[in-house]
Amino acid sequence: MRSKNYSRAAEAVLHAGQHAYVDRRKKKRDFRRLWIVRISAAVRAHGMTYSQFMAAAKQTGIGLDRKVLAHLAATEPDSFATIVEQVRAGAPA
Repeated sequence: MRSKNYSRAAEAVLHAGQHAYVDRRKKKRDFRRLWIVRISAAVRAHGMTYSQFMAAAKQTGIGLDRKVLAHLAATEPDSFATIVEQVRAGAPA
């Protein structure tokens, strides 16, 4: 029992610290994956794939990062649709 045994409790605290350290870094990966999924779903509704959209956005000079694009896709679909149209118009054929 960790609540009664000091050495086991100390060991649990050390392991908790290790998990917290690792998971602070893992959280960044998890959020990036979430943003990519949200952008991909929103872009597919407009007839493009995620990779096509991101490549065209980079070529047209859209300076929005994945976090902002995912937020727009989730909360303001009209604004996101405008961005998709701008990217589509500026993308090479």
